[in-house]
Amino acid sequence: MKAVKYNTYELNKCYSIAPLKYNNEDYILVAAEKQDECLLFDLAGNLVDTIWDGPGGTMSMVQVPGSNGVFLATQKFYSPNDSKEAKIVVVSPTAKGWDVKTLVELPFVHRFDILEYNNANYLIACSLKSGHEFKDDWNHPGEILVAKLPDDLDGFDETNQLELSVIKSGLLKNHGYSKIANHYGQVALVGSNEGILKVVPPYVEDEEWNIITLYNQPVSDMVMADLDNDGKEEIVIATPFHGDTVKVLKLIDGDYQEVYQVPFKMEFTHSLWAGEIYGNKMAIIGHRQGERNIIRISYENNGYVTEVLDKDVGSANIYLYEVDGEKRMVSTNREIDQIGFYRFER
Repeated sequence: MKAVKYNTYELNKCYSIAPLKYNNEDYILVAAEKQDECLLFDLAGNLVDTIWDGPGGTMSMVQVPGSNGVFLATQKFYSPNDSKEAKIVVVSPTAKGWDVKTLVELPFVHRFDILEYNNANYLIACSLKSGHEFKDDWNHPGEILVAKLPDDLDGFDETNQLELSVIKSGLLKNHGYSKIANHYGQVALVGSNEGILKVVPPYVEDEEWNIITLYNQPVSDMVMADLDNDGKEEIVIATPFHGDTVKVLKLIDGDYQEVYQVPFKMEFTHSLWAGEIYGNKMAIIGHRQGERNIIRISYENNGYVTEVLDKDVGSANIYLYEVDGEKRMVSTNREIDQIGFYRFER
């Protein structure tokens, strides 16, 4: 399978990607890690609009469910050493452009999401750390914070912020995040040095969140998919924090155990996706140092195999989507300041 790059756009330290539904059209948001723009593209990779020129520092973006183009985003998370002023903002389209208001100031907020669960929306926010006193200070582990997301977000700003509650602390290098589903809606996977936590919203609003440990070894990022088609999902992980090792874990006798390790190092692994492309289940991984390739892992002829999809690009994040039956991918190739749009050939 080939991934053919058909369009590119230059953006300094491009990082975060998210889909956006606006005026009944599908778009893609791309924002920068440093003090640069957030941009709106159509599905062909053409620039449509500039959402903001700064401040950047955008690790995560997600559309508010049911809205017309309203989304939440992090700002001012520039690095693990420069994120004391990080916050989550509400971004809304207006006749005069895009309005940006503070939802909540949250130092070191790295990943966040909106979970739709049993007809309610919940904000889940993960801080990489909870404090910082000197360069590369990891003495203050991160947290998971949550809140019921109000239907009306218009009243929030710097003087009236959403109140969050801590449901888990003590998570060193709290970096990994992905979303899965159960019978009632969406639940979160959170990855840190303490392993992988499955975080489930309350079935009834005022009940407690449920937190389950799936794996207790260090994890930087993780995704789930049934790669070997046995009806049970494996977990693909990058380890340790910003590490160089990619593994596939399978649930065996009640525990997730390693069944495959990529046989080469992927320094600073960061992009991670898993799903199905033209009937083939696979994981796609990008790393930001060393050879800086994007690869895929699939299960073929009773074994795992890898294939290079693009070379020397240094992907920070990837997002896959479909246009008229054609599978496509956008990658923020951070290390070469390039937003890359790809189409998959069978």
